[in-house]
Amino acid sequence: MGRVTHDWSRYWRSPDRPLEAMHAHFERHVYHRHSHETYSFGVTEDGAQSFTCRGAAHTSAAGMIMAFNPEDPHDGHAANALGFTYRMVHIGPELVADALEDATGRRTGLPLFAAPVVDDPALAGALRALHAALLDETGRATALRRDELLAATIAQIVRRAAASPIATARVRPHAVAARARSVLHDRLTDDLTIDDLARAAGASRYAVYRAFHDAYGLAPSDYQRQLRLRRARDLIASGTPIAQAAALAGFADQSHLTRWFTRCFGLTPGAYRAAITTNR
Repeated sequence: MGRVTHDWSRYWRSPDRPLEAMHAHFERHVYHRHSHETYSFGVTEDGAQSFTCRGAAHTSAAGMIMAFNPEDPHDGHAANALGFTYRMVHIGPELVADALEDATGRRTGLPLFAAPVVDDPALAGALRALHAALLDETGRATALRRDELLAATIAQIVRRAAASPIATARVRPHAVAARARSVLHDRLTDDLTIDDLARAAGASRYAVYRAFHDAYGLAPSDYQRQLRLRRARDLIASGTPIAQAAALAGFADQSHLTRWFTRCFGLTPGAYRAAITTNR
């Protein structure tokens, strides 16, 4: 008789700010390569998760921190058959900037995290406390307390783990990649071809693919799917029925959306909708 898996996940999303949290245990689930528009900070509670990010393989074992910059492509899977349990917080860049604003009101720029895995018990404790407050696991987390923990945790993780100096801007991508990216954003639901991107970028198909992958870490088709997933997620969060969200976001049907939503976000659209409804 085969071993029973016990994959599970809980999700929380703020109704009015770019702030989300996930608590999950995965044994069989494998994340497809994807990225987030947010900063993403996680703490592995048990087991170990292996993933690739920025061209290298990494493992986050129990007690370690994962730190992803916005649009950092990565995947993920259990390092062994026992699986892993982890907490992840996704924080919009604007919230990070607000938390780092100094007493004079001057913006210091956005942080850049050079190491996707950080071994720092103090940070692990801070992230656990923030995550537990966001999910209100004790039933006593006030809005003020959550905001205090958010600001304190951002300041702490930047101070202890961000590259120095703080980056004021990301490196500008190659113009060819930027033009292709604009087409993908502007024509989200269109059935685009690489020739469409090549014409818009004024380059060959191979040059577009190479420049895009170098700039964003994903093939144009993977980036397009990711944009559609984000659009579908936002529609579902706003109350749009899943089948309608799939169509509006450019997916062939609800099953197509469900398959990729699960691969990239770790839960089905239905489970995501239920979590959002419960947390409101």
